[in-house]
Amino acid sequence: MTVKSTGGVPDRIVVVGAGVAGIAAVERLRSLGHSGKITVIDAGEQPYDRPPLSKAFLLGEAGLEQIRLVPESWFDENDVELRARRSAVRLRPAEGSVELDDGSHAPADAVLLATGGVPRPLPVPGGNLPGVHVLRTIEDARGLREALVPGAGAVVIGGGLIGAEVASSAVALGCEVTLIEPVDPPLAAAVGTEIATLLHRQHTQAGIRVVTDTVARLEGGSGRLTVVTGTGKAFTADVVVAGIGMTVPGDLARTAGLDTADGVIVDRFHRTSHPAVFAAGDSARVCGPDGRLHRREHWQAAQQGGRAAAAAMLGQPPAVPDPDWFWSDRHGVHVESVGDLRGYGRHVRRGTSGSLPLTVFNLADDGRVLGAAAVDDPRAIAAARRLIGAGAAPDPDLLADTSVNPRTWLRG
Repeated sequence: MTVKSTGGVPDRIVVVGAGVAGIAAVERLRSLGHSGKITVIDAGEQPYDRPPLSKAFLLGEAGLEQIRLVPESWFDENDVELRARRSAVRLRPAEGSVELDDGSHAPADAVLLATGGVPRPLPVPGGNLPGVHVLRTIEDARGLREALVPGAGAVVIGGGLIGAEVASSAVALGCEVTLIEPVDPPLAAAVGTEIATLLHRQHTQAGIRVVTDTVARLEGGSGRLTVVTGTGKAFTADVVVAGIGMTVPGDLARTAGLDTADGVIVDRFHRTSHPAVFAAGDSARVCGPDGRLHRREHWQAAQQGGRAAAAAMLGQPPAVPDPDWFWSDRHGVHVESVGDLRGYGRHVRRGTSGSLPLTVFNLADDGRVLGAAAVDDPRAIAAARRLIGAGAAPDPDLLADTSVNPRTWLRG
């Protein structure tokens, strides 16, 4: 792209994707003083938050208006052009434009790709039969909500964040739910083995049949589906939900000549192999100092990536990223995790094993807090986020003492 700029800053910026990363980038661009033209292209009807889709939206507790990322007036207030229900089909760097699916073009001196991912399809025979659902978009959620009627038999494949949340919502809606997951417990790498075990046990306590197995195939007939596992067990269902992760379509980036590998490869500034094209959110894979590619598939990471890309477009350094943090809600409890919960180091428990609230800390050999995961203990996680960012090594006895206010950990 031939950059038309003012003082080295691109005048015309196009953001492809109005999810968390795209909206965060626009907010940062304006807050940093960018006064040029900003165009946002998105295939949806309006920008909305995805986490509620598997919870409040699926349960009918929130509608589209309640999950907006920004008010409808936000675009006019920030002098942003929104091209809704439109998709980018080609980047044209040499011409300084983005081609849309209706044949129109959006002029661009810099582009941010914040297109997100798509659900990974079931890689088994029958994986695409009618009645198999995924959950990524509001359209997916609407279709799933219509299917999860009281008394319906639902099989959820995958016990990660999406699968667990959908299973929780489905049983709350009165469905007979079976959850199939090959790993016991799932999410151990994200929240640690102890809390992962506690969370997985809650499915059974809620009346969900939990099956530790793989899926071999799906069979259809008479309006119902049968899920056959790797060990030959068969489960009949009215609706099947696949929650086995996501993948990233790469045609838009590849046809523009960008470096890709199951996502768009970016540096720490979220710049792609083309200096005027950036990527953030689930569509981006950051190349670390060791050459390894990383993707952070969480809400907070998308927000931080969008902000970092915006700063880089304006020639400003990005803020120091916060430690990875995510949350989940299922079966009436709130789960949070921050930092690194992998098995090395010393684990310190705040609370009684198997009961709530419960927090588990992962400490380095020198006492620094590397990570923490909690169920129904948000104050502990809020404090842990700050401890990790500061490289602090608080007294482990204070961390474990449930009578101590977590704020006091920050005073040491």
